[in-house]
Amino acid sequence: MTKTNAMRLLDAAKIAYEVKEYEVDENDLSGVHIASQIGLPFDQVFKTLTARGDKTGVIVFCIPVHKEIDLKKAAAITGNKKVELLHVKELLGITGYVRGGCSPIGMKKKFPTFIEQSAENFEKITVSAGMKGAQLLLEVDELVKFTGAKLCQIV
Repeated sequence: MTKTNAMRLLDAAKIAYEVKEYEVDENDLSGVHIASQIGLPFDQVFKTLTARGDKTGVIVFCIPVHKEIDLKKAAAITGNKKVELLHVKELLGITGYVRGGCSPIGMKKKFPTFIEQSAENFEKITVSAGMKGAQLLLEVDELVKFTGAKLCQIV
């Protein structure tokens, strides 16, 4: 397996993680598909959504794979009137990651990051490793600390 930027950054920060690999199905990039392949409950597998706020600019959200983000809640929590998800074609240029492989760790810039507070129900959750086919299982506290994320209710 190739080391991703996210893995290199975690290694450099001496943060422990486990790589969970899965088969990529280009017809089904859903996190539900990924969760079932890596054998973890949907609530413990998080997807990374990148959005733009009308006041703050780019913001990052991590939510359980089977949930939908509440854009009104997201706007209120982030100090915006309106929040819209980025278009897929903007993703690589802004984050350095492609759809299905977007990680909250190691984006091109450090963006404000918000993690659904249900993550606190677990000692560890997974987020993308920064490429399709791999998830990183790491401690919630370490992820929050490393990304500077805020835990809040966004679904």
